[in-house]
Amino acid sequence: MAQIVPTVTAYDPHQFREQLERIAPFAERIHLDLMDGDLPPTKSPPLSQIWLPDNIPTDIHIMYRRPAQEIRRLIELKPYMVILHAEAEGMFEEIAQVLKGEHIKVGVALLPQTEAKLIIPALQQIDHVLIFSGNFGHYGGKADLSLLGKISEIKAHKPHVEIGWDGGINEENVKTLVHNGVDVLNVGGFIQRAVDPRAAYAILEELAEHKND
Repeated sequence: MAQIVPTVTAYDPHQFREQLERIAPFAERIHLDLMDGDLPPTKSPPLSQIWLPDNIPTDIHIMYRRPAQEIRRLIELKPYMVILHAEAEGMFEEIAQVLKGEHIKVGVALLPQTEAKLIIPALQQIDHVLIFSGNFGHYGGKADLSLLGKISEIKAHKPHVEIGWDGGINEENVKTLVHNGVDVLNVGGFIQRAVDPRAAYAILEELAEHKND
């Protein structure tokens, strides 16, 4: 069954707290975007001002050009998973080894223009592949369903790797995404901007459970 994972994308500590508190009462897993203002144009609060809920597994999507510089700080936050960008600089194998040594799962995100074949040689070290179809560093964006083709290419080399999707998820496309192999649906604006975030979450969860209806 696919999982609906609410997203936090904040640009200051107040937004971070507000967004996290909005979803914490019902989320079973959380996706936290962190931006350095270099790889994406936007910047999140520094890691010194970030905390994670104690009782909710949290994936940190680290949109940093040089993530290796922050790995120790990320480990201190005790995330469930760290998702690095294929477009980032540094030695992925070394970073993955450090994270796995701390029992933290390793994900890799692919921007729309990045081909899946780029990460095939490293797939055995990767627990999760995030297909990114959003507005980089912002909420919003449109789900580009042509990117679904990356999933079959990735799963041909590692059938049971977890596949995530980020960008433009709503009640109109969630069934299509799940039907095409997306396991984790990272949802930002549809939930965060809803009048009733819990109800928006429940709508997507119900649709994800009945993908073939």
